Amino acid sequence: MSFDYEKRLELIKKVHKARLEREAKDREMLAEMEAGEVIKNDDTNINHWTDASSYANEYYGETMRATTQFDNDWD
Repeated sequence: MSFDYEKRLELIKKVHKARLEREAKDREMLAEMEAGEVIKNDDTNINHWTDASSYANEYYGETMRATTQFDNDWD
């Protein structure tokens, strides 16, 4: 594909404008993030279940009970 000088210059301007818009959007997003709430690192995992039996019952239910009913047979 052959470009003449005017088309090439037009394409360069279009790409430059798109990059400027993207950089402005990125700067705006970073400013919002910096102005936002500071996340405190308190070494706790909000996704951690403190009661393993409740987790197993809620997510595995009948399957868990069916597989653990024979656990005492090994003693």
